[in-house]
Amino acid sequence: MSALASQVIALLQERIRRMGFTPAVHFELEGCYVPGAAPTDLDFEAINRELARFGIAGRLVREYWRHQWEYVSDFAGQTPLQEARNLAFVMAHLPRIMARQGVAEVLIRPVVWSGDQGKLAPGSKTLFAGEVRAVHIPNAIQLNVSVTDAEGENLVAEGAFGEYLQQCFLRTSLPCSLLFLPEEEAFERLRLKTLYGLDDELCSPVDISGGHQGSVALYRELGKHNQRMGEETLLYAHDHSALLTTQNWRKTARVEHRLGASSLRYDPFVNIIFALLNIVDALDAHVAGCCIPSSPAPRALPASLEDRGGVHGAISLFERDEWFASSIDRVAAEWNQHNNTAALAVDDGIGHQLKEQVLKCYRKDIMTTP
Repeated sequence: MSALASQVIALLQERIRRMGFTPAVHFELEGCYVPGAAPTDLDFEAINRELARFGIAGRLVREYWRHQWEYVSDFAGQTPLQEARNLAFVMAHLPRIMARQGVAEVLIRPVVWSGDQGKLAPGSKTLFAGEVRAVHIPNAIQLNVSVTDAEGENLVAEGAFGEYLQQCFLRTSLPCSLLFLPEEEAFERLRLKTLYGLDDELCSPVDISGGHQGSVALYRELGKHNQRMGEETLLYAHDHSALLTTQNWRKTARVEHRLGASSLRYDPFVNIIFALLNIVDALDAHVAGCCIPSSPAPRALPASLEDRGGVHGAISLFERDEWFASSIDRVAAEWNQHNNTAALAVDDGIGHQLKEQVLKCYRKDIMTTP
């Protein structure tokens, strides 16, 4: 599927470039690991040197829970297609890289059950109480999206465009949830807080909401923790504290799509396409002068992959949706009508071909399930 998806990404990149804009899409991936027989602290610097040796624009850092890590993409000017390839490489090769440090298993899963122990003290986000209990760790895949114009200005910093792009994601996330919630355990992740009383410890989303800190968040002057965005230190004191800082939030403004679940079934290429299609929709409205943000109400995500009790699951929602495939086919038809270059040749129906490939994986699962 990645070969067909790579064609679509190249097509969408070129469509956006010819409009005079440059898209930036970056991943953040959370996961856990199982220590080996002789557990030692991970040498993250060594892991990152190995990633750099393969040309991966990203790094591994410690995450909140014990034995949890996060892969964070670098903002190094890579194209969306390069970004998809980078994440696909990390997901495939990180077990081998971490095994060199004695790691027994790398877990790229929506939930690591009983992955840690502890309970936060009332009213605290950092201090733990004396009570010990199992904590089920949710792991996410996040998309960070921005767009620059020909002068290098970040359009997401502009109120109308940033809000409109956010609302494009709010509108399309429900019918396309199969792309970023690709296995049944992804839906268990969404219910962790309510089922296990982990509201203080966990940040798993339960619906599709917007705003400044929603599951599809728009960050400009302030970030997720209400910190100042784009803050840079200009002058340090002798103890390395900041004496003088500047804030260039316009450079770092972005839309964060925080609904995705870590999973080996998560396809970086298809999800990059999902992001680029929303960018194309927002740019078309921007160029036409009709970026008029609305205020959609939060909507619940599907409860499962399959239909339950007459309620559509993620598979049938995607199967019934026309936006994903038809948007790709519209761009392909426009391209084939106005371009005669063999360097980027695509079929008119490539969008529906790709959609069928996505669904084929799940139809095969259904057929083989006893």
